Amino acid sequence: MGVRHAVVAGGGIGGLTAAVALSRRGWRVTVCERAPALTGIGAGIVLAPNALRALDSIGLGPEVWVGGALPAQVGVRTPDGAWLSRTGAGGTSSRYGLPTLAVHRGFLIDALAAALPPGVVRLGVPVSGVQDAGGTVVVRTSAGELRADVVVAADGMRSVLRGQLFPRHPGLRHAGEAGWRAVLSGVGLPARSAAETWGRGERFGLVPLVDGRIYIYATAVTGPGTKSADRAVTGPGAAPAYRGADPADHHAELTRRFGAWHDPIPALLDRLDRRNPEPVAVLHHDFHELASPLPRFHSGRVALLGDAAHAMTPNLGQGGCQAIEDAVVLAHLLAGGGADDVPAALAAYSEARHPRTTRISRRSRRIGELARLSHPLAVSVRNLAVRATPWAVTARALDTVLGWQPPS
Repeated sequence: MGVRHAVVAGGGIGGLTAAVALSRRGWRVTVCERAPALTGIGAGIVLAPNALRALDSIGLGPEVWVGGALPAQVGVRTPDGAWLSRTGAGGTSSRYGLPTLAVHRGFLIDALAAALPPGVVRLGVPVSGVQDAGGTVVVRTSAGELRADVVVAADGMRSVLRGQLFPRHPGLRHAGEAGWRAVLSGVGLPARSAAETWGRGERFGLVPLVDGRIYIYATAVTGPGTKSADRAVTGPGAAPAYRGADPADHHAELTRRFGAWHDPIPALLDRLDRRNPEPVAVLHHDFHELASPLPRFHSGRVALLGDAAHAMTPNLGQGGCQAIEDAVVLAHLLAGGGADDVPAALAAYSEARHPRTTRISRRSRRIGELARLSHPLAVSVRNLAVRATPWAVTARALDTVLGWQPPS
């Protein structure tokens, strides 16, 4: 039986994890990435226990993740600094046997790329389409055609392959928020707990990374459209309308919104001032999710993975983690048999992943709806409810997400 060939469309976290997992199960893998470099564009990513367990199952264990875990106690605060909810002592390690780590996306991309054999990744080569060829798949790329036994569509939220395979699907919808993200130096700042602060239609989060830097993010309610969205939420008690600030004005916009919130938020925002000797890059984007779940995550010999399959809001911090899970499960199901067994393996992949990611996506959406509340009365009721919910109840609700185990 010859060596089977997999083409992975997309060199992000999900695509590279799939490439590592497949190559370690004997597949010849080609990753086609449209960008000219694997730069790890983005900010921080939280690797929850379910993602760490998945990575460990393909040989990326604790020795890769140098640095410390998130503080044992993390939670939700109000703009004046009061805690609404905090994890119990010990954090995820005591409950799930693994910590929660936060790393820069670039670090994770580099670790995955280093685990691949030389020559697997082809940069500057976008995939434009696929065609069934009777037992194989012809993959159309900017560098010519490739023939594969299976194609992994990991080409992101605006997946070209998803559009080809499911042309009747409505695609993305605006999730009601815009966000800012940045990674800052932690030098000169005291040790801080990870926390997310909920205001009226606005949020601010800070997460210590394993390398000592600090990942910050902020969100604001906005309407559908681009970064200059003009249909922001209005009405009694609504949060200040999102104005689509010019990139040079991110510091001013964030200071206007969050400068009076609790410490250390003002000090962190000062580090975004573009007049600083080393300006910090701020990423700015609208949030989108799939308007409805896909009917399945495969078509013939093509499997969709990560955002291409189930783009979700970031409220649970599970988008990247679910892509990692997808990749590990897909490689496991493709491990046995030959090329003729691929369609059955992909059907099993859909059956394994579709229900779980659909539930997590819905849960993430519900959390976002709570966090986006802006009317003072609604915010007060929400805060009382969060404060009154024991952490043990919250933890049990997360067990099905964080306690996931990879296939043996």
